[in-house]
Amino acid sequence: MELSFILLPSIILLSFLYSASLFFKRDALLKPTKSTVLKGYPIIGNLPLFIKNGRRTLDWVAELIPTSPTGTVTVVPFVFTANPSNVEHLARTNFNNYPKADDLLAALHDFFGRGILNANGEDWRFQRKAASFEFNTKSLRAFVLDKVRHETVHGLIPLLKRAGRSGEVLDLQDVLERFAFDNICSLVFGEDPKCLSGESEEGEKFYHAFHEASELSVQRAMQPFSLIWKLGKWLDVGSEKRLRKSLEIVRGFVERYVTSRREQSRGGGDFLSRFAADGAHSDEFIRDILISFVLAGRDTTPTALTWFFWVLSSKPEVVEKIREEIKSIRSRHKNHDSEVLTLDELREMGYLHAAVSESLRLYPSVPLLARESKGEDELPDGTHVGKGWTVMYSPYAMGRAEGIWGKDCGEFRPERWMEDGVFQPTSPFRYTVFHAGPRMCLGKDMAYIQMKAVVASILEGFELEVVEKRGKYQLSMTMRMEGGLPVRVKERSI
Repeated sequence: MELSFILLPSIILLSFLYSASLFFKRDALLKPTKSTVLKGYPIIGNLPLFIKNGRRTLDWVAELIPTSPTGTVTVVPFVFTANPSNVEHLARTNFNNYPKADDLLAALHDFFGRGILNANGEDWRFQRKAASFEFNTKSLRAFVLDKVRHETVHGLIPLLKRAGRSGEVLDLQDVLERFAFDNICSLVFGEDPKCLSGESEEGEKFYHAFHEASELSVQRAMQPFSLIWKLGKWLDVGSEKRLRKSLEIVRGFVERYVTSRREQSRGGGDFLSRFAADGAHSDEFIRDILISFVLAGRDTTPTALTWFFWVLSSKPEVVEKIREEIKSIRSRHKNHDSEVLTLDELREMGYLHAAVSESLRLYPSVPLLARESKGEDELPDGTHVGKGWTVMYSPYAMGRAEGIWGKDCGEFRPERWMEDGVFQPTSPFRYTVFHAGPRMCLGKDMAYIQMKAVVASILEGFELEVVEKRGKYQLSMTMRMEGGLPVRVKERSI
């Protein structure tokens, strides 16, 4: 899953201030449209709206969308849309006109480098083509499930059993993030940092450095003026000094993995082996690619699972249906002893697939995506887009749009995905959780395999009780749950 949604209040303010001098000119360029246009005040334009709603961007966008008959609202120099036709236009039809913004790429460059999450143009095309080939191989899917199975059986399940016996309250979000980090590092490097078990000091150091580098990079991107973080970097003070030190640790770990693999010249199923095999690319470029993969696997899947288990805590009937499906599939395949289902069995779990999809519809890991228009354009619903404007579509708002999902759009109802007992997917331009077009998430199938395997293992073996009220989101690289998800665990007798 790409992580280009980082468009928080101060970035909005920065873009507004950059465009303020052109406000009247651009306002005059607005053509008649059926979509809603919020016209600003003289001189200050829409600044009061951005200040008022800066800390609640997601909810603000979700409130704006229903006010427009076309699902598009213009707040110069921004266009917010939940119109599937518009999404298809910017994500596929006119893809080349809507790259990631240069300012954002610059702010995240020290962490991501030229990796796929922070690239446009040829760098992006090369990585996308190479990754697309690898992600579509049967060997990778088998490798992914093998790693998930190992981490689940030898890490996650023993930890949950210990917590159940001791009565300890676990932060499930932290557990899932550590599990995901171990798993993605195994996939990417062929090495397990053992963060879930806490058995490796080096692994723990890598985990915390990676987390800090991620958080500080987001903070940098939130600065209203790039000069602020650039000056801090030049002076090597404050958060920029901390970011430099964290990045030294992260790069050191990744570079050691790359160098070791080059020297050993041994193959393997991990991403490092696949990308470094031909030796055609520099160690630095390989490092940037791998860091992007680690970040994507580390953040998005545990975020999705945290919200899923929180939703299930108030939906016992859904939990029971998932358990019945697992039991039925095991019986059909005569698989009663394995702690993790096979790939074929996981694929047959249509209701679990529907339940996960429904949770992601309401709580997408990446809730807002932004693109900068290189030239003037007109969206399919007639909305005018000026050069340099930012066009955003929000999976969060679209998942709550009555025009897309019906009057029960606010309800968690997995059955909306099922027809005659079979899961029915929908257009990626309506269901934008995994994005759409050329930048559609390559790891979608891998993410479903991981999530379904983890959910099945936990629900089969344990009861989870959420012990504190939760439900508020916190925006970072992904839409994490504020305060974590404290749960009490109890083993089930099967």
